[in-house]
Amino acid sequence: MADPQTNSAQFVVKSSSLPFGQAVPLSSISGPTYVTGQLLVQQIAYALSDKIFSYSPDTFDLSIAAEEWAANQDKNIHGYATSVLPLQTRTGAGAFALGYIFSKDFDLSKRQIPQTLLAPSLSLRHLRSALDQLSLLYGVASPFVAHVAALDYSSEGGLAAEYGNAMQIAEELGLALVSSASAYESQHMSLFATLVAKILPALHVYDGVRTSRETLRVIDALSKTGVAEVFNRLSESIDKINTRLDSAGKVFELLQAFNGELGTEYEPFEYVGHQSPETVLVAFGSVEVQLAKQVVSKLAAGGAKIGVVAVRIYRPFIEEAFIKALPDSVQKINVLGQVANETAVLDSSVQSILYTDILTTIAFSSKWETAPAVIDTKYPATQSLTPASLSAILSQFTGTTTADVKVQLPHLDTVEQYIFWDADDSVAVHAPTIVGDLLSQDYNRNVYLGQSYDNLVQGGVVRTDLRSSQKTIDAPYQAEEADIVVVGDEKLLKEFSVSQSVKDGGKLLLRLSNFKEEEMEKKIPQSIRQDIKKRHVSLYVLDTALSPAFETDVDVTALLVQLSFLKLAKPDTKTDVLQKLANFVGTQIKLEESLDAVEKCLKQIEVPESWAEASDPVLPQATITRTLKPSSFVPFVKEENEAALGLGDWQEAAKGLVFKEAYVTDISLRPDQNVKTYTIRVKENRRLTPTTYDRNIFHIEFDLGESGLTYKIGEALGIHAENDAEMVSEFIESYGLNGDDLVQVPSRENAAVAETRTVWQSLTQNIDIFGKPPKRFYESLAEFATDELERKKLASLGAQEGAEEFKRRTEVDTVTFADILEEFKSARPSFPELARLVGPLKRREYSIASAQAVTPNAVALMIVVVDWVDPKGRTRYGQATRYLSRLPVGATVTASVKPSVMKLPTRDDAPLIMAGLGTGLAPFRAFVQYRAMQKAQGKEIGAILLYLGSRHQREEYLYGEEWEAYVDAGVITLLGAAFSRDQPQKIYIQDRMRQTINDIVKAYIKNEGSFYLCGPTWPVPDVTDVLKEAIAVEAKMSSRKVDPKKEIDRLKEDGRYVLEVY
Repeated sequence: MADPQTNSAQFVVKSSSLPFGQAVPLSSISGPTYVTGQLLVQQIAYALSDKIFSYSPDTFDLSIAAEEWAANQDKNIHGYATSVLPLQTRTGAGAFALGYIFSKDFDLSKRQIPQTLLAPSLSLRHLRSALDQLSLLYGVASPFVAHVAALDYSSEGGLAAEYGNAMQIAEELGLALVSSASAYESQHMSLFATLVAKILPALHVYDGVRTSRETLRVIDALSKTGVAEVFNRLSESIDKINTRLDSAGKVFELLQAFNGELGTEYEPFEYVGHQSPETVLVAFGSVEVQLAKQVVSKLAAGGAKIGVVAVRIYRPFIEEAFIKALPDSVQKINVLGQVANETAVLDSSVQSILYTDILTTIAFSSKWETAPAVIDTKYPATQSLTPASLSAILSQFTGTTTADVKVQLPHLDTVEQYIFWDADDSVAVHAPTIVGDLLSQDYNRNVYLGQSYDNLVQGGVVRTDLRSSQKTIDAPYQAEEADIVVVGDEKLLKEFSVSQSVKDGGKLLLRLSNFKEEEMEKKIPQSIRQDIKKRHVSLYVLDTALSPAFETDVDVTALLVQLSFLKLAKPDTKTDVLQKLANFVGTQIKLEESLDAVEKCLKQIEVPESWAEASDPVLPQATITRTLKPSSFVPFVKEENEAALGLGDWQEAAKGLVFKEAYVTDISLRPDQNVKTYTIRVKENRRLTPTTYDRNIFHIEFDLGESGLTYKIGEALGIHAENDAEMVSEFIESYGLNGDDLVQVPSRENAAVAETRTVWQSLTQNIDIFGKPPKRFYESLAEFATDELERKKLASLGAQEGAEEFKRRTEVDTVTFADILEEFKSARPSFPELARLVGPLKRREYSIASAQAVTPNAVALMIVVVDWVDPKGRTRYGQATRYLSRLPVGATVTASVKPSVMKLPTRDDAPLIMAGLGTGLAPFRAFVQYRAMQKAQGKEIGAILLYLGSRHQREEYLYGEEWEAYVDAGVITLLGAAFSRDQPQKIYIQDRMRQTINDIVKAYIKNEGSFYLCGPTWPVPDVTDVLKEAIAVEAKMSSRKVDPKKEIDRLKEDGRYVLEVY
């Protein structure tokens, strides 16, 4: 943790993950008490565990309280002090924990005591190997639970509550995954997840950016004794659960017992909203669930036929419970699915993890005669959701306009809301925390405190939200309509539209030193002045320079800010209460003098009528951001130097190459990529479809040479494609650049490492200059526009008011970054700034169409060129597919390997039933190659049923000669080809499957084969129906009673029903 920031004689903030920044004894957590969600997670972990393995980065403080309890030798419920082991996140993380759990010296008397891990979601990629080993050996392991704060960092979006890593690992490794919907639930869900760990290894995930770090009062917090009683009683209940139940059944039974013990009503999936909704939102995540419930409840109360299903238990995914939670009337399901970034939001080939589960569940369900449509409503992990932003998302599928969906949540009507803005090194930076601590001493009120640090603006900015109410406050989002906004540093007025967060008729308090009324218009931007006048905001100025005796006393200056705020917010505050503030300073005299000084220094400003008029050019509101993006949990360390952005020449590069140690130069292949990359060469590149055909599907094969690249059957090859050289040259010329100039920029993976590239290299290999620009690009570009009309237009496109035009530009016009820069010629960021504004090129992944055991020094792909014609008549291309299609033999390519769910069965004689549409056949070519090799070696292989689908046999019989050769060789048992448009009546892949259903019954059911589908999502329900029919046919033949749907679920769990769809 960074050195504590002290801004008064006695008050010290130890960590933002502690209530009011203060340490809390373990014994004091009981009944009504002020906590943070992270504190409650640590309480459960410490009380129940033998050891806590903490992978918390220094400033995250995920185990700070537990470490202090361990240092004090506080006992857990088992009668001894829990060991808390701070560990580093790196490759192989988790090995220490595994070594302890499976050590020969492990105390077997502790085998039933849980072992706990605390980590942010960004650490899971390094813990994956250990979790995989643990899941395989779990039958002889101690109960294991990981409390995962959904928390990652990106250079573009700052801190983000990222859930994807936890969801993906839980799915792939067979772990349980439970989510806390709010800080109030974090204690219960931490306890429940620890109990689930007695059934299977468990992850408990919760928002790590806001809800886990905000101070609030929990009325019914369990004490350590209460935790022990619940844990012990429910542990006994687990032993009585029917052993014949699968994991999902056992977890469901445990949840019912948990509710019975605590008197709660938790469900795996919880519905809120209209009784007969037509549209239902599915949400996962702490902020997402709470916000969705509140906004949807408000809309439903107004008659909107909308509802929300909150996902509490994601794994095991209890499909029956999800279907039960959905009302019969639903016609459309919008999955609020999180993806990595805005690029993934715009990329139609990227699906959210949650969407895939919901789509599959609905496809299997027989609840509706016509199944509801399932839509992936994606949002980036970096987006901070608020009532306004979620309402905007809802408006996209409810048909309302932006104005219609502005929601005033009723539970906030009685809540007093305050916002404090300040530089993070201000003498009064802890004023709101001190005031919040003071207000919390009123037993009849509930206080809520949350802070956000942005270290990338003005050397470090902090925003603090303070709420107060007689009722419980649950608002895991920044205040949008505050009663009072306090600004402690006038330079922030140029960065943030602080007045926009004041409610109509509210108050704005500015701390302006040496204030003169005639200079007011110079200090306060025009847009803020107009907003103050338009919405009747009362303006106050605190000028501490009016009391020269106090100007140099930092403690009293901070006290003046606190007293001024209380004078506006709580004018009836009694002196004895204010005395408690003086306790942080030290003497009664200072308090009395400070109260007198407030009368002198605090002044209400009369807002002139002229402020309503635009007397000078006004920056659009969108060019001054309304809020900040959290980038840290601690103030910015001012003495560190940032890597400089700038253009250079060959001499600078030469110095780095000659004097490597002095310049800390690292020479590597594509150092900008955070995955292991290899250089491979094109061996063959041939078109599979006729040149006269409108689809260019081609086969490309690479020589691996001595690259060291290895791959497994079913894996994907990541291609790090380059931008088109001709288009790069045109852009360099139009933008007035020199392609040979060098640019030094911080590495996107490590800001301390500077990368040197020529402008040409950057545009060709690094910068996605021909990609789709997100909204934030328009907003950022507006700052560089010198033409007023262009500046306003760009600002509008980056704001909500330009949403419709932005959508048209993105989806219809398919404009690129280069197009926008060509259109708005007055907006000319420097090249280093442009490199920062435009996102990096992403690798594109393609299923491998070869088996390395058969072709040890080659890897093959089958790809279709993505092309379309835009409204201007220009032919546009997918960047990666065009790049690959034009590569000549001998060309070098940078590539990497990505694992996949497509894996061969462990038994060589297990039948394969494969269905591939178009290029979805690629992985099956690898499967068949490998089985053919095994057959040639004399091994017994199972039946192979290959179903393929395309439009025309003559043009799209992809690898047709190979398939027929494999049939003649006895490798492929059955080849079912469906060419949909070669006859009047369309024939699809499911039709060919249904025609050969007896072969499927034999291979899939009787001989325990595995089914694979690769290609688009649309045939999933139809193909699955055929498999259900096959199950029913076999059951009838053997006089067995089988539920085909449940049988498909079982096959899916056993890895015998595998989908790779897009």
